[in-house]
Amino acid sequence: MNLAVRFSIPLAILTLLPAAAQEMAMTDAPTDQQIQFFEKKIRPAIIEHCNKCHSKDGDKIKGGLILDTRNSSRMGGDSGPAVVPFDLNESLLYTAIAYEDSSLEMPPKYKLDADVIADFKTWIEMGAPDPREPKDADKTPQHYTSTIDIEEGREHWAYQPPIKPDTPQIDSDWVKNPIDAFVASTRSEAGLTAAPDADPYTLLRRLSFDLTGLPPAPEDIESFVAAFGRNPDKAISDAADKMIASAQFGERFGRRWLDVARYAESSGKEVNATFPHAWRYRDYVIDAFNADKPFDEFVTEQLAGDLLEANSDEDRAENLVATGFLAIGVKGLNDQNARQFRFDLVDEQIDTTTQAFLATTAACARCHDHKFDPIPMSDYYSMAGIFLSSDALYGTADTQQSRRPSDLIELPAVKAAGGVDKTLGEMIDLEFQLHALNERLDDLQSQARELRREGKAEEATRFQLQTLGTRNQIGIVEQTIKSFGDDGSRIAYAMGMRDREEPFDSQILIRGEEDNAADERAPRGFVQVIHTADEEAVPAGQSGRLQMAQWITSPENPVTSRVFANRVWSWLFGEGIVTTVDNFGTTGEAPSHPELLDYLAIHFAELDWSVKDLVREMVTSRTYRMASDYSEDQFAKDPENRLLWRANKRRLDAESIRDAALAVSGRLDLARPDGSSVSQAGVGFVGRNISEAQINTETTSRSVYLPIVRSLLPESLAVFDFADPSLISGKREITTVPSQALYMMNSGFVIENAEAMASLLYKDLKLRGPELARTAFERAYSRPPTKEEGRETMAYVQKFMAAAKESGMAPEEAGQLALSTFCQSLISSAEFRYLN
Repeated sequence: MNLAVRFSIPLAILTLLPAAAQEMAMTDAPTDQQIQFFEKKIRPAIIEHCNKCHSKDGDKIKGGLILDTRNSSRMGGDSGPAVVPFDLNESLLYTAIAYEDSSLEMPPKYKLDADVIADFKTWIEMGAPDPREPKDADKTPQHYTSTIDIEEGREHWAYQPPIKPDTPQIDSDWVKNPIDAFVASTRSEAGLTAAPDADPYTLLRRLSFDLTGLPPAPEDIESFVAAFGRNPDKAISDAADKMIASAQFGERFGRRWLDVARYAESSGKEVNATFPHAWRYRDYVIDAFNADKPFDEFVTEQLAGDLLEANSDEDRAENLVATGFLAIGVKGLNDQNARQFRFDLVDEQIDTTTQAFLATTAACARCHDHKFDPIPMSDYYSMAGIFLSSDALYGTADTQQSRRPSDLIELPAVKAAGGVDKTLGEMIDLEFQLHALNERLDDLQSQARELRREGKAEEATRFQLQTLGTRNQIGIVEQTIKSFGDDGSRIAYAMGMRDREEPFDSQILIRGEEDNAADERAPRGFVQVIHTADEEAVPAGQSGRLQMAQWITSPENPVTSRVFANRVWSWLFGEGIVTTVDNFGTTGEAPSHPELLDYLAIHFAELDWSVKDLVREMVTSRTYRMASDYSEDQFAKDPENRLLWRANKRRLDAESIRDAALAVSGRLDLARPDGSSVSQAGVGFVGRNISEAQINTETTSRSVYLPIVRSLLPESLAVFDFADPSLISGKREITTVPSQALYMMNSGFVIENAEAMASLLYKDLKLRGPELARTAFERAYSRPPTKEEGRETMAYVQKFMAAAKESGMAPEEAGQLALSTFCQSLISSAEFRYLN
């Protein structure tokens, strides 16, 4: 990229930066996620598009600008700083690639893809995190070599085999199970003491949201409190068992896994084609958690279900649907370079697989040996060969906008998608539509040719644009017709994987460039630093996905059980034993309780990988039972509560807030919907032939069943930090911003549920006086009101009724309106959104 005559080297670069950028440049270290973003998105783009003209090793340094180190990028060239952290307007690199200045458009021969430009925008706005040191200039080797010491790398704690520790002997009745012994021992060594137990109302609400994502039913509250008074241990155990056995357990834990699996129902990026069959993977995940499918089987099915033997058509269909894990990721469907598209798809699969199951960022080794972890490029391309030897089937149409179409997997003996039964007549209608569209296409092309012959170029261009739209429609109709059998019956399809007929080993791509392959090929295999003595070589005639799954789930794999046990812990306690749940590498955090983590990892395998048993042990611990009470002395010693001296106060996630609003109003429909509104909208492109209105979010079903379309998330989820479905999200960001409070005060959804809750209390249950206040508080907060809250509630209702009477409003109407506003205040409150 030539940025000549626009960049100059300032005398004191830091003095030119905004204050926030100066502070970041001088003090703040990039976070692990920011480093990953740079390594995956920014460094490869700089290498591919910029280094020819702006690298120390480039053909010729133009404009005095070097972009292959952090300092030189920020210093800039002949006209100013190229990258100014946090400031797009001052970052001339962004001005150039965005073509915002006609005198500064780089690269000069083509504009970068919109998603690449968007990545640079995101990177600069997050502070331009850049781990490159001044001498870290990417060089092009003639052959690939690595200097990584794998054996030394295995000394890192995460790659050491877990050793089952002796349970600490604690002379205290505080301890209920081994978890408590490990926590109490570490806490005592730090001079900390445990907070008291939470009260039964708080504890039941915590259990219910953690295990089902819903508030406890009003009729269960008093019975639990009574049982807790008789025998707390039994009350907690019985309540946990009931919740774990409910269908809502799988919906709760399934949604958490869908974050990790970056579940979505569209391709994302510019084309954003719909995935009408993605919902099958969603339902598979929910059913797997409800059935307590052993986690090692769960992993294997998602990576290689199509390669497993099955006892029935139903089992075969389930295994095929499971491989949707590898097919539902983000895709640049308008990529003109088929080879580049293929390698980008494989990169996304490697990144998802290694982070989801191994908390290892292997994808950072695409362009060079991993900068921080002991993963050479050869390991990356060993895994790339496995995925290159497999086909991802995702089912998008062949159109002018979508150049990378795909087939789907036909499922045996499964009900058709979305419960929409197509008939032979409907298929015939589609055939007629296709015929008419092809005739229209021929006519438009003839008219465009005639106009060009007549020299009417502008009119010809208009007709040519119409042909593009018609071609898109043809592709969509053709793809829809494929969902029918010859007799007009609807066939069931799924997204998923299959092996290629001729597997092969991948070339090693120097700097990750698809047109710059080294002489060496990397034999299909796995990440060497994660060693298991029982791993098998990949047979010549197989992709290696099955062997990869067996390596990941091997009893000797030091990482897999640790990673998932840590995920479950973070879901239940609000923070992982390892806080960087997706990264156990050297840039991740060390475990706060390493012996506890090893105990949980080994015990998980001893439980035959039962997620339900692991969850049950955690929630019946005394550690889980603690209150979130604040202590100034304890806080001074451990402000982040890493040693677990109290429970973490947590905000509910977006789904729980929405589902709770529906639950307290009595409107929540617990039945699973058939398919998804995306499947019913059909094949197409979001924002073009499929509109937001067609992707229905006006439903009273649980939030896990809402359509998850990339770049078009439901407002009720997006405002409360829903996981970005384009990324692996083992841990969601939690923000507190004004838009959240405004949503709770003004959204039609909240107001509608407040009115329904008022109607339920006032008209259906016919509650009045103190009983009304008590029931309202129990539904909203899972506790009765205090005496003061009860008095204030009744005073508010009476005052409102009096004012309404003076205005001439009927008493029944006034009572309903008074309760509606009162119920909205309950739903809009902080207590409604937080767990103590």
